[in-house]
Amino acid sequence: MHEIVTNFQFLLVEIERQVEAAMAVIEKHDERAIAKIEARDDYIDNLKSVIENGCFATLLGAERLTAPETARVRALNIIGNNLERVGDHVVNVVRQTRHYDEPECIKRYAYKPFFAEVKKALEWTPKAVLERDMSAALKICRCELHLDRLYKEQFDRIRDELRSGFQTGDLLTTLFIFRYLERMGDALLNVGEAAIFAITGDKFKIHQFTALKDILTESGHELPLTEIDFESIWGTRSGCRIGRVADRDGKGESGREVIFKDGDTAKLRKEASNIEHWEGLMPGLVPRVEAFREGRKSSSMLIELLPGQTIQDIALGGELPLLRRALSAQCRVAGEIWKKTLERAAVPAGTMAQLRSRLGEVLTVHPGFRSLPRAIGNYALPNLDDALRGAEAVEAGLAAPFTVLLHGDYNSNNILYDAAEDRIHYIDLHRSAPGDLAQDTSVFMVSNFRLPVFDASRRRILNAIIAEFFEFARGFAARNGDDTFELRVALGLARSYITSTRFELSERFSRLMFSRGMYLLGRVAGHAGAPAAFRLPLAAACY
Repeated sequence: MHEIVTNFQFLLVEIERQVEAAMAVIEKHDERAIAKIEARDDYIDNLKSVIENGCFATLLGAERLTAPETARVRALNIIGNNLERVGDHVVNVVRQTRHYDEPECIKRYAYKPFFAEVKKALEWTPKAVLERDMSAALKICRCELHLDRLYKEQFDRIRDELRSGFQTGDLLTTLFIFRYLERMGDALLNVGEAAIFAITGDKFKIHQFTALKDILTESGHELPLTEIDFESIWGTRSGCRIGRVADRDGKGESGREVIFKDGDTAKLRKEASNIEHWEGLMPGLVPRVEAFREGRKSSSMLIELLPGQTIQDIALGGELPLLRRALSAQCRVAGEIWKKTLERAAVPAGTMAQLRSRLGEVLTVHPGFRSLPRAIGNYALPNLDDALRGAEAVEAGLAAPFTVLLHGDYNSNNILYDAAEDRIHYIDLHRSAPGDLAQDTSVFMVSNFRLPVFDASRRRILNAIIAEFFEFARGFAARNGDDTFELRVALGLARSYITSTRFELSERFSRLMFSRGMYLLGRVAGHAGAPAAFRLPLAAACY
């Protein structure tokens, strides 16, 4: 580690020298100075490679690193790469000066503030990286905003002057120089964010870090972020940054915990509104929103961390008595919600439109799905286009006879079971809305099917979950006069099987899901004249 830090310091010194030398070249064009800058770039590349090799050797070495040590090594590697990028941009700046007809042209423009910002960021880097100073890391990040503003000012001026047709070559050269200076800010932003990573142990974009800091302050968490534990929750495809946040006491132990979410404003606003609606419907079912901070494009919120395990985790854990209790509670709560929110209003199924909207992504990952002939045993499957058209023709005459309030993303990892209280909780409710019961039913079933678990005993457990919930939902639908429920579930399963393959790179498993989806589409098309007579082949929903 000592050798990595030493080479990092050497690299930083070289970059600072290069920036100073580049400014001198702009002040007074000197071909020998340009050649010297170009020559020093090879040394900078070598230093970056030495740091990179040292980081990987440390990470892969025999000595097991702690999580903070690992974060610091990874951060130094990122910082080394981005300092080298700053050096590359310096070389590009001085090379541009060779294209001037009149080298004094650039002196008509405010180039010195660019260099001043870059130099300040480099001066703060040792404090941020070596002394783990959060204030210095944030200052480095803010330099990028200042460089963007400076570039916009000069860009607008040069764009207007280009219209005159005078000195166009020199004007374009000057614009390219400013562009390279602005790109230094992008690399320095990465340096600042990597320094934050080294300090906190978690990767943040600067706007996410600022959002977390501000919303914690607004909600009464006065501790500095260095005394906050943040653990990212990965695996979400929502586009939101999600993490678990806990106050840490002086002994390093975590206290009260909340969930932090940062993402698209419209999505988070919708989720907050849905949570409020669900809370009024069934208090305690969903987490409380403890704080909401709205921005123009992105917003953030703190949500209560609810106790319990997800149905998915309980199923994979294999503790059958606990799973039986969890499924019983899940069905009980689902039945209460459906009964309480049932409205006698027909709603189109709309499943095939959902499939069509995601088909492009599926075919990008699996282009062969459109044309390959397929069969399940002796059962020949239609090609994709024919299967979709056949299912769409059947669905056009379908409608659910009633609506219920849907979760909207009823995956098994969005349902929590608190064994101590025998309670179910719902999370991730931004898609919640009234709709067809078959939608949530099919989503839950496929969420269990598509888990990459191939152990026979665990698969039997997942299959039992799928079958039990389907039977429960079918019973509710039958009691309320829904005679095409099974056909709409088949369409929902087909949609989810096929669209889930865009997240699955295993050829075997993705083909398995796609073939099951195609099989169900074919079965649906065969019941064009008698949709109420359709019976879901449950084996197609089980692995």
